[in-house]
Amino acid sequence: MVSFALNGVGVSSGIAIGRAQLVSHATLEVAHYTISPSKVDVEIERFTNAVKEVQKELEGLHVAMTGGDVPGEFGAFLDVHWMILSDSTLSEAPKRLILEQRCNAEWALTQQLAVLVEQFEQIEDPYLRERKSDIVQVGERILKRLMGMRGTLRAPIAEEQTILVAHDLSPADVIQFKSHHYGAFLTDVGGATSHTAIVARSLNVPAVVATHNARQLIRDTEMLIVDGDSGVVIVNPDRAVLSEFRLKQSQLDLERQKLKRLRSKRAETIDGEHVELYANIELPGDLAQTLENGATGVGLFRSEFLFLNRKGLPSEDEQFEAYRAVAQGMHGRPVTIRTFDLGADKHLEGLGGLSRVAPNPALGLRAVRFCLAEPRLFLTQLRAILRASHYGRVRILVPMLASSSEIDQTLQMIEQAKEHLREQGVPFDSSIEIGGMIEIPAAILAMDAFLSKLDFLSIGTNDLIQYTLAVDRADEAVAHLYDPLHPAIIRLLALAIGTAKKARKPIAVCGEMAGEVDLTRLLLGLGLRHFSMHPAHLLAVKQRVLTTEVAALKGLVERIRRADGPEKIAALVDRLNAL
Repeated sequence: MVSFALNGVGVSSGIAIGRAQLVSHATLEVAHYTISPSKVDVEIERFTNAVKEVQKELEGLHVAMTGGDVPGEFGAFLDVHWMILSDSTLSEAPKRLILEQRCNAEWALTQQLAVLVEQFEQIEDPYLRERKSDIVQVGERILKRLMGMRGTLRAPIAEEQTILVAHDLSPADVIQFKSHHYGAFLTDVGGATSHTAIVARSLNVPAVVATHNARQLIRDTEMLIVDGDSGVVIVNPDRAVLSEFRLKQSQLDLERQKLKRLRSKRAETIDGEHVELYANIELPGDLAQTLENGATGVGLFRSEFLFLNRKGLPSEDEQFEAYRAVAQGMHGRPVTIRTFDLGADKHLEGLGGLSRVAPNPALGLRAVRFCLAEPRLFLTQLRAILRASHYGRVRILVPMLASSSEIDQTLQMIEQAKEHLREQGVPFDSSIEIGGMIEIPAAILAMDAFLSKLDFLSIGTNDLIQYTLAVDRADEAVAHLYDPLHPAIIRLLALAIGTAKKARKPIAVCGEMAGEVDLTRLLLGLGLRHFSMHPAHLLAVKQRVLTTEVAALKGLVERIRRADGPEKIAALVDRLNAL
């Protein structure tokens, strides 16, 4: 066996050693043949049954998520795939082709997929144009059923780690990491800011993407080394290389074990600056990992996943039970519940008939805009959150605020919800804290009004970067322009943190930047003292806090604030981390 190396983009750190499992793509080879008139109905029925089998498959994946230890973003992805599967352009049009052309079902499906992909490629909006990949992924699931192939990934070999190798992985594929515990994955396509990359980091699974031709070059069961830090994949390593990486892997495992000793240690810098390290969660089931890694609170409970991972809307009581479970589970530590945040990657399908097609979802009716436009839904959620506040230290966080009037309307809605509960004699925390998310540059430039009306602020860096730089990070064509170290981002962060500090109002960062250990010292130097991140990153960030002297950062951080290019800033950040 020949040994060789592939280079890609490392999107999730760590080292995995194991056997390759190739993820097949059914569209590669499809036969075309004519069927007799007497067999047309049978062929149509075969296609119908394949669609039903995929529907059952997606339902099974939804059930697999109920444990809560899968990133909730998967639910939104599965909802989109269910919607595509139910659309007549995919589920009915191939039947007409079978009837009209007397062709086999596989061929009819691939012809219809080609038509749909071509239509989507003509769409100007980049977000909608990229949805063609979702259509192809759903089509491939049907095709695999028609061809007698497995629709799900096979379980890994028990004795050693299994590494998935694919051209691309759909969210429905990656969700199976939960039950099968794959060692790593690598793909031909993708980028550092793709959803697949984000999921890999949240699962703490080493991953390398953008390898270009790994799926073609690697054979099933070949031995692989995946280095998620350097972005290197070694195929069929010799004994010396294998021993070297096994040693590195052992050292990394040892480091992780050492980090666990920090779980109960107070997060404080060398010169005595206390830092709060909170967790971002999606479902009550995330609490176990949150507490295990020593979070001092929940800085972001993404409540929309209670809405999206289901058919229809959750009742007030159902929401209340979920919020109360987290409030009680944190034993008096703060729990910040973000009100329903419909984002560009989370769709309205399945929300009790509230469906609409937005020409530009990222700039459309989402987050607080959607809540104010749907007051009944918003009041139901607010009442549920307020009821839960009786059972712990609950706070309300309002997403995507852009103006003072939105704050006023939201506060009026909260008062209305409080009045409803008072009339019913339901207990709640009447002095519950209300905060706002800073995700739009306009919000930072108008922060004085926010600070006078709100109790705390939280910076959502994912959207702030996207809106400031006009970059859709899910679009591979421009994802490389999505840069947290752009001078504009640094200056906006410095302005927001500094303005909140002067007003003596707490401010946190809850976007991905908070969990990037290489950015911890930069954020500390900018004055940040509240971080909120995925639970998996808490201990590594805490270690960096414990080894930092804030006073020593001042000079370099000031140079970073004045720097005029991302490359200069990155070099200065490296120097910060070397202190």
